[in-house]
Amino acid sequence: MRTVADIAKEIVAREGGFVNDPDDPGGATNHGVTIHTMRRLGLDLDRDGDVDVADVAALSPAQAEAIFVRHYFERPRIGELPAALQPSVFDMYVNAGANAVKILQRLLRQMGHAIAVDGAIGPQTIAAAEQAAAVAPGHLADAYGIARRNYYFRLADRRPASRKYARTRAGGKGGWIRRAEEFIAPRYHLSAGEFAARVAQWG
Repeated sequence: MRTVADIAKEIVAREGGFVNDPDDPGGATNHGVTIHTMRRLGLDLDRDGDVDVADVAALSPAQAEAIFVRHYFERPRIGELPAALQPSVFDMYVNAGANAVKILQRLLRQMGHAIAVDGAIGPQTIAAAEQAAAVAPGHLADAYGIARRNYYFRLADRRPASRKYARTRAGGKGGWIRRAEEFIAPRYHLSAGEFAARVAQWG
């Protein structure tokens, strides 16, 4: 059985190394950790009195894993969700912060649970997720992964600069969509034709 540390290592591997893409609202990023996160945590790795791009570039994979476990898994209480949900919600929390929880909360509301969509995992969200998992233990993770994929599509619909993260230059599935589908059973993956039809409006 995979541990939280194992999942964190997988996330770091998935995120890749240092990038500073002007189209990415997260700014300079290394191993999935953004400059904004490092500033919030006060990680002045070169000890020059500020947290800047040089500090981001100096971040090690092991440091990134520790940040993810502490601040993106333990602090938001992802470990209190049903086990089947934890890998995908954890991965999405690294990618999108509290929006990862809002996606789950909206999904649970669609399933009939009267909970707030506030991005925080509390007793109501935990109870609703446990109830949903008890009713459909084999499907909740798929439903969350599909909701996550739809979130990426809607984000790219609204923000043309983000479409390169959802669709490759060759027209296939981009990193966002492949990432979401890693947590969805293969039978629910979009075919090449289905994906092309979904993004046709992007031109």
